[in-house]
Amino acid sequence: NGVSIAVQPGQVTAIVGPNGAGKSSLLKAISGLIPMHQGEVSWSGQSIAGHSPKDIAMAGIAHVPEGRRIFAKMSVIDNLLLGGYLRQSRDIEPALQSVYAAFPRLQERLGQRAGSMSGGEQQMLAIGRALMTNPHLLVLDEATEGLAPLVREDIWRCLHTLRGEGQSILVIDKYVQKLIKLADQHTLM
Repeated sequence: NGVSIAVQPGQVTAIVGPNGAGKSSLLKAISGLIPMHQGEVSWSGQSIAGHSPKDIAMAGIAHVPEGRRIFAKMSVIDNLLLGGYLRQSRDIEPALQSVYAAFPRLQERLGQRAGSMSGGEQQMLAIGRALMTNPHLLVLDEATEGLAPLVREDIWRCLHTLRGEGQSILVIDKYVQKLIKLADQHTLM
């Protein structure tokens, strides 16, 4: 209600606030996962309010929801390949190599069922799958929630690398000190 934010190309925008403030709902509205009752979401100068999640993903917005939402019964590689469904076949292997560089553990577990991995590895997979879409905007809801400290640091390292590469990111996380170091701008809800 009354939220106004702008994510600039190549920048990281963090949203912080108490539980129940509407942070996750805002991200879901941007991604078309819940309907908006009023307001506007613009992407590249065009309104995307009311568009389907598929159309929004095809426009270049990749959403990593809270709770990861990987395909637990499928292998790691199949999860990643699903993320690459919008890519040309010639672009799949370079995209996979980029994900492996960000998260080497995923390459070690390509044939493993995704649901049998640790929570941190599942989060790496969820982010890797989103990166396979070649997003213009990466939307992360609770990027490091419930992860072991070492895995959390791996995620933060990856996000700093993506920022350095010019990836636009919209992120929610409870670790405000880490967000302050990562984000170019912060929105308090």
